[in-house]
Amino acid sequence: MAILITGGAGFIGSNFVYEWVNHSNEQIINLDKLTYAGNLENLKALKNQGQHIFVQGDIANQELVGQLLEKYQPRAIINFAAASHVDRSIKGPEDFVMTNVVGTFKLLEAARHYYSNLTDQNKAQFRFLHVSTDEVYGSLLPTENGFTEKNPYQPNSPYSASKASSDHFVRAYYHTYGLPVLTTNCSNNYGPFQFPEKLLPLIIHNALNEKPLPVYGDGTQVRDWLYVTDHCQAIMTVLENGQLGEVYNVGGFNEQKNIEVVKSICSHLDKKRPRAQGKSYSELITFVTDRPGHDKRYAIDATKINKNLDWAPKETFQTGLEKTVNWYLDNQAWTQSVTSGEYRKWVDTNYAARG
Repeated sequence: MAILITGGAGFIGSNFVYEWVNHSNEQIINLDKLTYAGNLENLKALKNQGQHIFVQGDIANQELVGQLLEKYQPRAIINFAAASHVDRSIKGPEDFVMTNVVGTFKLLEAARHYYSNLTDQNKAQFRFLHVSTDEVYGSLLPTENGFTEKNPYQPNSPYSASKASSDHFVRAYYHTYGLPVLTTNCSNNYGPFQFPEKLLPLIIHNALNEKPLPVYGDGTQVRDWLYVTDHCQAIMTVLENGQLGEVYNVGGFNEQKNIEVVKSICSHLDKKRPRAQGKSYSELITFVTDRPGHDKRYAIDATKINKNLDWAPKETFQTGLEKTVNWYLDNQAWTQSVTSGEYRKWVDTNYAARG
């Protein structure tokens, strides 16, 4: 038996590969385009591991996907592939439409053709699991309950709009063609291998290099933080036990203001890697102009997956954050390898004008 995943050299995808190899004997075929955020360094520990097969390619290449499906006959497809950074979507929305909307459509078409030719027994086993985001639901007021699977879609950025569109296509392929789909909408992930344009690795990287720690607006935006390994285990749970056609919201039950997250990182670093002359890393915090359409609060109500599938996160924000800081301290060579000239150019472009 085998599964095919897309985007498996990225942050969540690579963590999923390790979780899969550690908990299953099934082969995992990993298709990734290797854009700036996809990195084979994430998977180097599996280089000589026959259970993991890496293929460089685009999910929009329907012919290639079809060939992989015919060759390996997977019992499931898990779609992690996505352009995912809101700031980049504001600067260049077309890439997000092409990857998240057109790419998902092409992947669904390849899956539909493959599924139609399976035996009845294999059809009963097959699943198409689409990994999405809580950002499709828009923004919450401070007193509102967390997003449930019944919340209407109200995306506010090109990124979240593109993911909302992909979610709708996945739903349509279930209702129109009978493709056995599942969708997960997760809250903010953090942990090892996250590209340092996202908040936690950006703050850690800048702090260790004595650079300003940029915080949008007043830093009071609230996010629900989900440790990446908990997310991967939730996906495995949905894959095996989820009800076809259903959506499952996956959250960490860890709402935090951005400024508090940054201060917590500084506190960990103050203890683990003290600055010269006893200064705190928090002195590097710099408030910058907020980004357009910045959602004020996200929060996930994960009651459904908890009640129906018996899943709950194992990490608190405190335990997950400590593991994350320790990983980046122990793997600074990885961070240096991915913060290329293109990365530095992006950071300069995105934050310099906001100072």
